[in-house]
Amino acid sequence: MSVRLRKWKTKEKKVQEAWWVDVKFQHPDGRVERIRKASPINTRRGAEQYERELRQALLNGTFGKEKKEVPTLEQFQERFLTYSENNNKPSQVYAKRGILNNHLVPVFGKLRLDAIGLAEVEAYKAQKLKEKLTPKSVNNHLAVLHKLLAVAVESGDLAQLPRIKMLRAAKPEFRFLTFEEADRFLAAATPEWAAMLTVALKTGLRIGELLALKWEDIDLVAGRLMVRRTLWSGQEGTPKGGRSREVPLSTRAVEILKAHRHLKGPYVFCGPGGERLTHSMVKAVVSRTCTRAGLAKRLGWHDLRHSFASHLVMRGVALKAVQELLGHATIDMTMRYAHLSPDVKRDAVHMLDTPSPARGTYGTHEA
Repeated sequence: MSVRLRKWKTKEKKVQEAWWVDVKFQHPDGRVERIRKASPINTRRGAEQYERELRQALLNGTFGKEKKEVPTLEQFQERFLTYSENNNKPSQVYAKRGILNNHLVPVFGKLRLDAIGLAEVEAYKAQKLKEKLTPKSVNNHLAVLHKLLAVAVESGDLAQLPRIKMLRAAKPEFRFLTFEEADRFLAAATPEWAAMLTVALKTGLRIGELLALKWEDIDLVAGRLMVRRTLWSGQEGTPKGGRSREVPLSTRAVEILKAHRHLKGPYVFCGPGGERLTHSMVKAVVSRTCTRAGLAKRLGWHDLRHSFASHLVMRGVALKAVQELLGHATIDMTMRYAHLSPDVKRDAVHMLDTPSPARGTYGTHEA
């Protein structure tokens, strides 16, 4: 029997396993065909039966000619979510499940996947816009639908992927503190939260990364910290992007962390007994500090991350360096800060002072 159990680890270090068949078959013309497929019934006995069926189909000449019934979106959604659980972070799976349950399944659930085409997608877009959803929200739904259909194509449940055109959406706005506002903000911080707010503003860490930060991640002598984990829904996992990153600490950040040093537990920012903080415990800290500072802006933790990036770009730091400090997987996310660079407009205007091209260089071509 050419049956074996395959095991692998997900990004979250969970062990997954599946039974596979591996069949070699020699056709009457001498051609050798090898087929490796996951068993639809994930047991040893089920895989053995599946292998026998494959061999019989090869002998009969019917393998690959079977007409497969296309599932509905509702029938396929759990397989898609299993795929997502194996390949995405818990927060991403949670978001996809919510979009499916609240939006996609009520509209497309009873449709076979091959019945979801241009007309159905355009009708969905019109319906959601009529419900006053933003183009960005609708595009998030369409992205999940597109990925689900792509997985169906990959698994052989759908012949081809329909084209899904996204809505035009305004670039997301972001709010940040000016240099003067940042100084007022930190000066107004209460002793209880001063260290956490300073580190947030001086490192650009996400709130989940701050909550999961441990003393073992910080080197106060070298002046740096490692972002190794994040907290989401009570679970610690890898940072967004799936990899760790190093962030240098400013002099002010090092000083306040030294003063904040405690032996209550492993977490840098924690409760009175050393227990790990939660998102709900710190949710209103930034907005309350804005009020204490007399700022009209009511910001959140992510706006401190925007402030960190904005300040770097306004000081002339290269966007590539900002990307690495923020942990963005691609430069596209970092480009939203490009317009803040003091050199962008100045360099563009200075291009007017460059020497004019020699006469005759425009429109010339060789015969």
